[in-house]
Amino acid sequence: MARSLKKGPYVDEALYRKVQIARDTGAAAPLKVWNRACTIVPEFVGMTFEVHNGKIFTRVYVTEDMVGHKLGEFSPTRTFRSHTTRQVRPS
Repeated sequence: MARSLKKGPYVDEALYRKVQIARDTGAAAPLKVWNRACTIVPEFVGMTFEVHNGKIFTRVYVTEDMVGHKLGEFSPTRTFRSHTTRQVRPS
């Protein structure tokens, strides 16, 4: 279910301030983020974030195509280890 248009997108205020400070100072270090539900806004474009997936931090570089999506969408929480191979019985 989408968030109400009246409320606007959910953006973590502390993260938004960190991005503004990083832009002003020209810092190149990625910002660590635990808030996966934060919506990507145009001010985040060109920044690198390290998004926590519950175990490790996944590095995410934000492009223009990502605006409007959530940070957690780009840091998968589950590891796919392939399907089991089916062994055929000799007849």
